[in-house]
Amino acid sequence: MGHRIYTTSFASVYPLYVAKAERKGRTKEEVDTIIEWLTGYDETGLERQIANQVDFDTFFASAPRLNEDRALIKGVVCGVRVENVEEPLMREIRYLDKLIDELAKGKKMEKILRGGES
Repeated sequence: MGHRIYTTSFASVYPLYVAKAERKGRTKEEVDTIIEWLTGYDETGLERQIANQVDFDTFFASAPRLNEDRALIKGVVCGVRVENVEEPLMREIRYLDKLIDELAKGKKMEKILRGGES
């Protein structure tokens, strides 16, 4: 049995990511850049996934190209060390949470994207 976040619509959480970033003076565009870097979605693909209200499971399963450098994401988010998360889908979700957290904490985009734009 999977965690309930797996069946939660990505579109319902996306505005929370944007709000968290904007509260700290960052932008929706930066959130989108992070998501696109992590998943390989382009702007149109990301918008389509949001409009279709896909769940997290589908969102990550349909990702065009999960970034190989995501394995460089380390640290703690929500009290969990992301690199130690065993369940693959939960690890992808935690990677995204960690990147949004880093954005909100004021980290430079180059560092968040692990040194690369794509």
